[in-house]
Order: sequence, then C-alpha cells, then structure tokens
Amino acid sequence: MTQLHPPQGEDARGTAESGEGATPTPPVRDIPQATVTRLATYLRVLGAFAEAGTLIVSSEELAAAAGVGSAKLRKDLSFLGPNGVRGVGYDVLRLQSRIEAALGLDRGHRVVLVGVGSLGRALARYPGFDRRGFTMAGLFDSDPDVVGTRVGDLVVRHVDDLENGAHELGATIGVVATPDEAAQQVCDRLVLAGVRSILSFAPVELDVPDHVEIRRVDLSVEMQVLSFNSTRNGETPRAATADVRPAAGDVRPAGIPRVSTRSSARRTTTGKAGPMGSAATRNGSVIAP
Repeated sequence: MTQLHPPQGEDARGTAESGEGATPTPPVRDIPQATVTRLATYLRVLGAFAEAGTLIVSSEELAAAAGVGSAKLRKDLSFLGPNGVRGVGYDVLRLQSRIEAALGLDRGHRVVLVGVGSLGRALARYPGFDRRGFTMAGLFDSDPDVVGTRVGDLVVRHVDDLENGAHELGATIGVVATPDEAAQQVCDRLVLAGVRSILSFAPVELDVPDHVEIRRVDLSVEMQVLSFNSTRNGETPRAATADVRPAAGDVRPAGIPRVSTRSSARRTTTGKAGPMGSAATRNGSVIAP
C-alpha cells in the first residue's frame, strides 16, 4: 500500500460524479500500488486531453483512453475524494492538478543520475521528465573519459563527489544506471546523501534501509513478459523458427493464465548484505504502466 496525500484548499472541494454536493476532504488514505500506477496513467492521458484543448471528459472517455474499465477508474479516483459531476464529467485541468498533488508532483523533484552510458545519456536527454515535474539536476560517472563531458545542459561529475553533490543539488530521487557490480555501492552512497527514493535499472536486488523506497526496472524481464504474451497469443518468434508457420486456427493453449503487465511491487527482508549492512530490501519491477 502507498500513502498519498489528498489535495488541500480549493482543489479539495467539489462534487462527486456519484452525486451533487460538496463533501469534506477525506483524510490521508493508503492506496493500493496498482491504483497508484493507474493514477500515473490517468495523469498522462489527461495531459494529452489538455494539449488537445479538451476541457471536460467523461469517465467512459477517460477510462477508454487509459485502457481500463470506467468502474475501476471511478474507484481509483475515489481515493482522491470528490472529483466530477454526474452527467457532466471531469474538469480535465482540475483533475490533472489533483492527481499531481496526490502523487507529490506539485512539489517537484530533483533527480541525480549515476551511470552516464548509453542508457544514462538517453534518460538524461529525455524531455518528458521536466514536463512531469522531474528536473534532471546532476549526472555522475566514474569513467575518466565521461567525467567532464556535457550532456545537454549538465556536466558529468565524478561519482566520488556523489554524496556531496546529491546533497548540494537537493536531490530527492536517485537513478542508478550503472553496471550490476557497481549498483549496490552507488545505492549506498545515495542513501548516505539523504536520497529517499531510488530508481534502479540494474537487474539485481539492492539492499536499502526501510525508510528508502526503491523501484527496479529490469528491461530483460519486460521482454521476457512480452515473449510470454506473444507465445500465449499463439505467435511464434521469427528469429527462432524462420521457416515455421503456425497452423490455421491455432489458439492459445488452454490453462495458461493471463499475466498482467501492470507494474508490481514487493518487499523482502534480508540479512546484512554489502559494506553498508542494510537490513531491509524493497524492490519493485516496473512493467509498462
């Protein structure tokens, strides 16, 4: 479960789609991780509606654009309190603002990225972060051929300066895009710098203190899930069987369950690991929001 804070002030008042009349702002609530992921999806979709000049959107339209059922969407949005008006729909900009506030995006986040290889450079140059409240504040690497080079507006600093640099830059999120063997050490340094949210692209379990939230993106896992889904749907990988063609009428084998490609998170507790001796581990594998 994830704890989100509903908006305060004017944005916290409104009428619910299930009926007229304002209701008091609900207290802070624990929200299921799956709902948090869908809120992020709704926010992206609302952004597209806003860019298209749409002012009001119905729950059916928003749900269809987000790829969920309208009942599930209304249940997800109920965690934020009243949002729409029956028979009218949702004010796009107002709902966008409320989800941003609930996800903490209205405060903005400063991000430091460690590991300026091909993936790191691509992430550093991605313009979508800034539009969504994430400012790429600092880049760090250990390669002498990379340190001192410029990526966009930022100059890559040596990883030995990570602790001081992250603190100096006011980093709230750390991104680990290093080789596997360096990931834990970098994670430890981010924790020492006071960074409490870490996104790791290293496909290894990382030990962090209980107060640090960590999410893991394992690209090979994502492709394995895609492979399973294509097999489940009766498709045959071309590279493996170039001359094989599926027989007409082939169907998905019975008994194979559907696998959700929504993001998942899990927590595990381990013994001490690595030089920091962290006792708790929390990892999530992000699978296409």
